[in-house]
Amino acid sequence: MSIKMWMVRAGRAAYLVDEFIEKKCVAIGWNELGDLAEIDGKEKIKELYRSVYPGKSQGKQQMSIGQIYRFRSEIKVGDSVITYNPEKRIYHIGEIKSDYKYKSNQIKDYNHIREVSWKGEVERDILSVSTKNTIGAIMTLFLLNNNATKEFLELLKGNKIKKDEISPEEPEIAVLRDDVIEQGYEFIKDKILTLDWEEMQELVAGILRAMGYKTRVSARGADRGVDVIASPDGLGLEQPRIKVEVKHRAGTIGSNQLRSFIGGLTSSDRGLYVSTGGFSKDARYEAERSNIPITLIDIDSLTELLIENYDKVDNDIMTLIPLKKLYWPA
Repeated sequence: MSIKMWMVRAGRAAYLVDEFIEKKCVAIGWNELGDLAEIDGKEKIKELYRSVYPGKSQGKQQMSIGQIYRFRSEIKVGDSVITYNPEKRIYHIGEIKSDYKYKSNQIKDYNHIREVSWKGEVERDILSVSTKNTIGAIMTLFLLNNNATKEFLELLKGNKIKKDEISPEEPEIAVLRDDVIEQGYEFIKDKILTLDWEEMQELVAGILRAMGYKTRVSARGADRGVDVIASPDGLGLEQPRIKVEVKHRAGTIGSNQLRSFIGGLTSSDRGLYVSTGGFSKDARYEAERSNIPITLIDIDSLTELLIENYDKVDNDIMTLIPLKKLYWPA
């Protein structure tokens, strides 16, 4: 039977790692839940969590409940456990020695406890790239895969990992980088889709301003098919004058809706149609054959435009969609 190895992080920036080692345990927070010794089963923990933390998002709930349940019920005596000290770049490796306990005076801020017998340390720098990638998750608690577990246990014994067992660094890093970029892209899309219709109008206008245009946003109900007007002077007197329609809903835009929009444009206008629900095949064909230049922007294109121009958007848009820059080794 394979050995399970759990990562349990020692708080933000591992500020509790010395306490973990000194007091021979690992621990997690969510103290407001109280003692879980008599609360077994994921559904019961879910009910308790939702009653104690009612304002949490669905995604946050699912992730937290899963980690709490694993710490309470899935970790077993005899399982291996690791925790990381980023200052020293070492992983402490131990063995779980107790069932779940609730102690309010053992580890600062973290009351849910598992006692541990610490066995030794492994330097991060000697790990294979694939194992580094495996343990790069930011979750408080997670289960390592079999290959990473085997590598840690072999290194703990003093055995070296053969070169041919280590994945080439560049492909591994490239895959991880692409995965992070893709996840970040999807999270930004998720954030955009939470905006209401008026906020979506402001976002589109803000992106156009970042691209060098001046904009006017129509008041609700007064646009007659035009939600934003963008031009070099902001008045629509100088060319190019871009008229923008914004549709923020789940359904796709069809050819009839696009023809109606095109019908309200003059030969000197440029049309921009933004639909977070996308466009039908016929609508795209209608845009292609229009005598007036028309650009269709779906949620993917809108996300790309926001990312490309984020450094130039104004504070209102940064407040609407707050993003942080992520640096990656070149």
